Amino acid sequence: MPTIFTRIINGEIPGRFVVQDDICVAFLDVRPLARGHVLVVPRDEVDHWVDLSPEVASHLMVVAQRVGSAQRKLLSPARIGMMIAGFEVPHVHVHVVPMDSMAALDFSNANPNPDQGDLDQLRTDLAGLLE
Repeated sequence: MPTIFTRIINGEIPGRFVVQDDICVAFLDVRPLARGHVLVVPRDEVDHWVDLSPEVASHLMVVAQRVGSAQRKLLSPARIGMMIAGFEVPHVHVHVVPMDSMAALDFSNANPNPDQGDLDQLRTDLAGLLE
């Protein structure tokens, strides 16, 4: 059965994409840890990041860095955090999170009901910076 991320990548479930290339996609998290939280996900389903090819792993980091730079420019947080946890979905995903404190990386602080209009605007603004 495809993961929820594969279903988003394939267009079966809507996603707010800010980057799409042949290797990966980046889209806004629907339960953000902080405003502007983006997931960078390889197109191929790989459960654990240590099983990625070095080329794909490197590419994910480059895309995450680009996303983080755009987040920093748009949102002016104290830091841009990055995390690979892997417990939520069995498909590698890099969390790129604008943050003003370490609490932003605590999944118990995820917003289950973010403003949909704000997510749409963030998608537009981040994608514009990443073109």
